[in-house]
Amino acid sequence: MNTTVTATLLLSLGLITAPALAQKANPAPAAAPAATPALVAAQSELSFVSKQMGVPVDGKFKRFEAQLVFDPKKAETGRVQFSIDLSSVSLGDPMFDAELAKPAWFDSKKLGQAVFTSGAIKPLGDKRFEVTGKLSLKGLQKELSVPVALAQDKGLTTATGSFVLKRLDFKVGDGEWSDTSMVANEVTVKLKLVFSGVAPL
Repeated sequence: MNTTVTATLLLSLGLITAPALAQKANPAPAAAPAATPALVAAQSELSFVSKQMGVPVDGKFKRFEAQLVFDPKKAETGRVQFSIDLSSVSLGDPMFDAELAKPAWFDSKKLGQAVFTSGAIKPLGDKRFEVTGKLSLKGLQKELSVPVALAQDKGLTTATGSFVLKRLDFKVGDGEWSDTSMVANEVTVKLKLVFSGVAPL
């Protein structure tokens, strides 16, 4: 007895239903794979504020990259790696920018990148998270925590946050520049990272 005759007989006996036959004939399509988050560099910013002789000085990094694996519903399983091109630092003055490239500061010709790698992401509620990891800069590595708030709009996810970094922990401004009465040790770092492909919060 062929398959068509068998199915017709079973259907007439009420042992299978028409919807079941339709489902077998037209199986449901497989779920589309989740999108991989990608940094939208053109809309992202990484800046900092330091103090020289008590006067705030604004700076920024023009080039950086981020790799993100993150499900808002399972934040603890997420991870992020963030790398900064140190040669892209700018204080808005070519003379100062050239000084920052020297060994006493970022030594960017020899040590061109700073890298932050997360170790844990902790939900704090209200779309806020604490990202803890290690920052490698000028051959030194320190653990730090970065509080981050997330917001979503039109398919994009924006992460904003700020933290205080002690520059002398990484010998940034070494030698004669280590005098904190000239340049403060504390530097406030501000970030705004925009990603596509993050699941709804």
